[in-house]
Amino acid sequence: MLHELSQHAAEQAHEVPLCVDLDGTLIRSDMLVEGLLAALRSPRSLLDLSRSIWGGRAVLKKRVAELAETDPQFLPYNEQLIAYLREQKTSGRQLVLATAADSEVAHKIADHLGIFDEVISSDGITNLKGETKARALEARFGKKNFAFVGGDDADLPALIAAKSIVLVNAPDRVRRASLRKTVLEAEFNEKKPIFGSLLKAMRPYQWVKNFLVFVPMLTAHALLDAKSWIAALLLLGSFCATASSIYIFNDLTDLAEDRRHPRKRSRPFASGALSVKAGLASSAVLLVLGLVLGSLSGAGTIVVAYAVASILYSWFLKVFPLVDVFMLAGLYTIRLLGGGIATGHPVSPWLLGFSGFLFLSLALVKRTEELGSAIHAGGAGGKVSARRGYYASDLQVLQLFGCASAFAASVVLALFVGSTAASAQYSRPEALWAIVPLILFWECRIWLSASRGYMHDDPIVYAARDWVSWLVAAFVIILGAIAI
Repeated sequence: MLHELSQHAAEQAHEVPLCVDLDGTLIRSDMLVEGLLAALRSPRSLLDLSRSIWGGRAVLKKRVAELAETDPQFLPYNEQLIAYLREQKTSGRQLVLATAADSEVAHKIADHLGIFDEVISSDGITNLKGETKARALEARFGKKNFAFVGGDDADLPALIAAKSIVLVNAPDRVRRASLRKTVLEAEFNEKKPIFGSLLKAMRPYQWVKNFLVFVPMLTAHALLDAKSWIAALLLLGSFCATASSIYIFNDLTDLAEDRRHPRKRSRPFASGALSVKAGLASSAVLLVLGLVLGSLSGAGTIVVAYAVASILYSWFLKVFPLVDVFMLAGLYTIRLLGGGIATGHPVSPWLLGFSGFLFLSLALVKRTEELGSAIHAGGAGGKVSARRGYYASDLQVLQLFGCASAFAASVVLALFVGSTAASAQYSRPEALWAIVPLILFWECRIWLSASRGYMHDDPIVYAARDWVSWLVAAFVIILGAIAI
């Protein structure tokens, strides 16, 4: 709290009701935008909402509230403001939730918090925003006979019409304009550095997976090809930007689910550190950047395919058992194929077969880790996630699938080492035999770590931080060099 009234002014302020805005004030989010994003999960809901648009914003809000279920328990509340409101309530002041959100959403939140005496909101006919909200508050309480809590541009008419105000994360222009017409009771500013939160939302630690674009160069022994390096680096940047765009989009469509998760609830959008609108804008910019870099690398079609597949996975396909893990494996494989196209060293059938089984195994590691964590958190009966189609009883069979895929990858590698293709490509192919047990050891260790609950990240990200994985990689590189 940056500013408070004097004791005399505070006593006068208590004589008028304190009307509190919801979006961006009481909660660090926007309920309409969140509802629209939740509706993206269902094509039927999107069709329904497209019809509601023609009825006006109030009708749209009503329909969104009906389609997107709101759980007020997990919303990102402004805790400092709520503590202040509880103090006001204890002192006997009347509190009113005055919001442009639909009445169904507003009443759920008011009932959950239990501090509001009255709710004034949009009702499916009137959109209570801007000037409309200011006039409604004047009609209910009288001119200059209420206090208002808000802070964005849409709140300015109500701030100016109020007897006194409480500002929450208000831009300078809103602060100056409102203080010319009214008195400041208190001010809160919870704004965090946007760049740091955005970087966290982009998940740069996940970019390690995009280094798969260099694998076709390595297997083709083309490390001295400058053009291949340039193309691969451009493609690396393309996949990093595109992947970050999809991560942000995925977080936005999974807000309700992430807020129930013990770790994911601290993500920038789930916690409210970044606004949903900022996320949509950032995702769009990163996607455009990724497509441009992909085009320059010569593998633009692959990047488009990756983006489409990722969006379909996030939007729709991730809810189908097994389809989700095959899609994840495919997204790994696309990076390999893109690297082959961009560098001019196409992926061989042997590499494609080995990597396909390996990536499917890693995708199953990721899913079994998530499923195991959900079961441990208390979902042992029935489905453990509203956004996944798995049951607690599926854990063991998924582990069997994953281990079988790991061994299949090693079998493909062994068959390659004994093939004429290896003899033609390597002068000492017998050195490659030592790589087979190393890879199998690494895969078994990944699964053992997952079963013991040590893995809380994507398996490739886990491997990038694991000293044993680095040691195995070093031996593989040395053996490969000897074979060459």
